[in-house]
Amino acid sequence: MATLPSRKQLPPAYEPASVEARIYEQWEKGRYFKPRLVPGAEPYCIIMPPPNVTGELHLGHGLEDALTDALVRWHRMQGDATLWVPGEDHAGIATQNVIERELAKEGLTRHDIGREAFIERTWQWVRRYRARIVEQHKRLGASADWDYDVFTLDPRIVRAVRTTFVNLYRDGLIYRGLRMINWCPRCETALSDLEVEYEEELAKLYYIRYPIVGEGGMPLPDAVVVATTRPETMVADTGVAVNPADPRYEERIGRFVLLPLIGREIPVVADEAVDPEFGTGALKVTPGHDPNDWEIGQRHSLDVIVAIDQKGFMNDEAGPYAGLPVAEAREAIVRDLADEGFLERVEDIVHSVGRCSRCRTTIEPLPSEQWFVAVNKEYEPGVSLASAAAEAVRSGRIRIIPQRFVKVYLNWLENIRDWCISRQLWWGHQIPVWYCGCGEVIVQVDDPDRCPKCGSTDLRQDPDVLDTWFSSALAPHADLGWPDDTEELRIFYPTTDMQMGYDIMFFWCARMVMFGLYNMRHRGPDGAIPFRNVLFHGLIRDAKGEKMTKSKGNVVDPLVAAAKYGADAFRFGLLANTTLGQDQKYSDERLEAARNFANKLWNSARFVLMRLGEHRIRRPHPADREAFALEDRWILSRLEGLMEDVDSLFRAYQIGEVGRRIEDFLWNEFCDWYIEMAKVRLAAGDLRPLDILGHVLDYSLRLLHPIMPFVTEELWQHLREHLPGDVPEMLIVAWYPKSGANWRDRAAEEAMEHVINVNRAIRNIRAEKRLPAAERPAVFLRAAAFRDALQETLAATAALSRCVPELIPAEAPLPEGEFAFDRVADTEIAVALPAVDRSEERRRLERELAEAEAYAERLRAQLANQQFLAKAPERVIEGVRRNLEEAEARVAGLRERIAAL
Repeated sequence: MATLPSRKQLPPAYEPASVEARIYEQWEKGRYFKPRLVPGAEPYCIIMPPPNVTGELHLGHGLEDALTDALVRWHRMQGDATLWVPGEDHAGIATQNVIERELAKEGLTRHDIGREAFIERTWQWVRRYRARIVEQHKRLGASADWDYDVFTLDPRIVRAVRTTFVNLYRDGLIYRGLRMINWCPRCETALSDLEVEYEEELAKLYYIRYPIVGEGGMPLPDAVVVATTRPETMVADTGVAVNPADPRYEERIGRFVLLPLIGREIPVVADEAVDPEFGTGALKVTPGHDPNDWEIGQRHSLDVIVAIDQKGFMNDEAGPYAGLPVAEAREAIVRDLADEGFLERVEDIVHSVGRCSRCRTTIEPLPSEQWFVAVNKEYEPGVSLASAAAEAVRSGRIRIIPQRFVKVYLNWLENIRDWCISRQLWWGHQIPVWYCGCGEVIVQVDDPDRCPKCGSTDLRQDPDVLDTWFSSALAPHADLGWPDDTEELRIFYPTTDMQMGYDIMFFWCARMVMFGLYNMRHRGPDGAIPFRNVLFHGLIRDAKGEKMTKSKGNVVDPLVAAAKYGADAFRFGLLANTTLGQDQKYSDERLEAARNFANKLWNSARFVLMRLGEHRIRRPHPADREAFALEDRWILSRLEGLMEDVDSLFRAYQIGEVGRRIEDFLWNEFCDWYIEMAKVRLAAGDLRPLDILGHVLDYSLRLLHPIMPFVTEELWQHLREHLPGDVPEMLIVAWYPKSGANWRDRAAEEAMEHVINVNRAIRNIRAEKRLPAAERPAVFLRAAAFRDALQETLAATAALSRCVPELIPAEAPLPEGEFAFDRVADTEIAVALPAVDRSEERRRLERELAEAEAYAERLRAQLANQQFLAKAPERVIEGVRRNLEEAEARVAGLRERIAAL
């Protein structure tokens, strides 16, 4: 049995700090996060996007926890065998950068301490921060099965990574080759295309004269003028390219030009890749420093010269500029070009600059021997990694939500290049390739003892590590035990859902699909997919819509926000503002509003619990509906509708709308109207509302639990002793409410909506006329429709609107004298006023009459429009007719009230 304060000790206000840790500990002790593998239970599995072990969780992790936990708790309460697999990512570059910064504080580099000591020091960091990250997840209420917690450098994941590498290598899908890659001089490693972020920057476009070479190698006065934003790379130029269809250069093709400052002769080649509209239409070709130039160089067999080293300095190929940093070399070369007459002009230009996504250093494209995954090479007839990943989505076996991201996903796969997977780092999965002095290359899962060819034990492992995303891409099947055939893999693979920010669609989602389909293909097309549904949420930006970064000082710590407002309010505030695929703006006001909602729920539940006393709730039955009061039938009907909506919204992954709908029901219907009306009956000695109050509170807490788990669990523990039948120990495993009890009552809903609107109208008059709270004016209601509803709820109207209401016959005239008037549908309302200013009231009513007449005239014009009548659906036209009838009735009523004045 869960432990909790006695009902009498339920505090007057909700204090999250006194509840959350205690409740979470009870959940863990009860092992409620474990999947319940009972007969008939549908498996539900989702993998946590593993946060980097570089520090703290950020707001995006908070949103992912809230979103995933809502789904997990909903499925658990549905009776599904639910498994949420948590984990943390070793985050190669990011973590290595953190440790190197720590070493720098001590005046050391990683090279000073060596690879082995550096890796040990990184493990110490990981052990400390991994535990902190787990605790942060728990503070946000994440109900993951922590016994399954996976780190991407755990031994079993290392084995899965190596197995995948070896299999891909043996199938010819992994190769080592010289390719143009993205190089970060700061991190000193290769980066995949996805790890480069491009920014528009203002730069200079330099127009440089390349003299034509004449007889005997002498330069001619004539020249080809090229335009470039990178004059520092010209020392490595091996050609000039023009478009073969450009008539300006027709006679230049096949000639040679002289490379300024260097004096090397280079050819003019024709290539269709050249854009005649850019610059002069002539392109300097530097195969060693530009990916497009590399392709042109390959087509025309141009030499490859590399003039920039891996630290971002000019090397010996740069001649007199050797040893200079790239930026300084640019200044020196531009100065020399100008001095020697080669610089024709300089223009401003805005162009895209690639930067390392981790350290923001400008990327240097460099040719390098790296390991690649051949994503477009077939491993079965007609099947490549990329084509299989695309087909899984096209066929509908994997569903992308929102749908609009399908096109983005497929476009990327259709234009994908081979994936560079090697990184020049020390921290990560070291590539399982060993080299022997005899020339043998050994690729296998386990470390080799000796060379299989010559028997030597002097083997050298490839020093590079794999791209972090290589191991992350294995998560759905490796986290469940692959390459072993585990029970978890048999039960929970394919996993059900996966969610992530749309910004890592290509980094992670597409690669999980590729590797899942490859490694698990023995299961067939349906059994190999890594997940059935993938949800892409948006990013959280600051209140101005800007990206949150430490440099801007606008980063919000989710744990600080959760401590201030409560974990439930933090979760609800983020989720209620979430629409899948769309960015959202963070605001403290939204979290404050969510905290107010939690307090509203607490106070309402506290009232219900106090009134229940020792009462045990009897569930209402639809067969007895005629014995219930109007407001009872109304709230039960609204609850039934809420259950229908919530079920469909959860199934459509509209979790934000789930929260909004439940809040609207609890605050605006149950708390503001039903509880207040029940108070009137209870005060009069009518105890029948107790069962309805307890029943609706029970179902509401269950419905809200996936989104606000702590406050609902705490309140439900107090309510539990009042519930009928056999109930579970804790709400986390209670059954989730489902519609189907036939409580829908449209007539009751319409009647109560009318009663509520009448009360609102009376309150509005009180507010407009500034009637004192103690003033209880006479109110006369004249109605034909809803007379029974108004009569039945007259006592509630008296209490809720602080008045003395009287329902007069429909044919009776409205009273004359000092009154303010209003109308709701066919119900006319006259509120007695002390010494009303007749002229002021007449002016108010005349303003309302003018507005009502204008509205009615617009509706008449709409119904007179033949195009509208021909094209609009009948239900729309009928709606306009109904609106006109109501408008005309309002006009008539206002005229009558003005005449009475």
